[in-house]
Amino acid sequence: MFFTPYFEEELFVKYNAVLFDLDGTLLDTLADLADSMNAVLRALNYPVHAIDAYRYFIGDGIENLVRRALPESARDEESVARGKAAMDGEYNQRWNAKSRPYAGVPDLLDELAHRQVPMAILSNKPEPFTLLAVNELLSPWTFAPVRGARPDTPRKPDPAAALAVAAELGVAPAGCLYLGDTDTDMKTAVRAGMCALGATWGFRSGEELLRTGAQKLLDEPLELLDLL
Repeated sequence: MFFTPYFEEELFVKYNAVLFDLDGTLLDTLADLADSMNAVLRALNYPVHAIDAYRYFIGDGIENLVRRALPESARDEESVARGKAAMDGEYNQRWNAKSRPYAGVPDLLDELAHRQVPMAILSNKPEPFTLLAVNELLSPWTFAPVRGARPDTPRKPDPAAALAVAAELGVAPAGCLYLGDTDTDMKTAVRAGMCALGATWGFRSGEELLRTGAQKLLDEPLELLDLL
């Protein structure tokens, strides 16, 4: 496993909490998001995208997903707003059709709960969808808080929400492990002063995660336990 020099200096830091991204980190939601957006595109008579293309559309909120999926000629604000409204409706119908926790995630969460390690979730998915997904697909475990995108808080990679989560947990940012799967997550963790961990089972490559601030890559969820 590759370690950056910075991380080697931090090996003996005591971490007291874990902050998780949701899509691409705890839950494999790619197919439901892709199916929903492709339904919108078909209804608008626009070309659809292969599922793997959505790995790079996702991560910065639904509005940006819609903007990236629309043809370049249809990315004006009115078209994006109309597409987002349609996407909200489509996703509401099928958000849980195929989405499930990644292999190894339930085992990790079980062990963290057993060790009484505080866990929280921070997503750029709209907060109602975030809460719905956590309540249905991750109900055996306690996350406090669970935060999605809110109108009054900048989205990741702005660190404001991550810092608010740390404050609610009562843990200094430097005492938080932040596990995510996109460049947005790595930038958020770095800006918040948290330990940035890259989930290679998610939507983006390990190379991208390292380039944007990952201090360690995890190939399996249970590898996180080695840092506690």
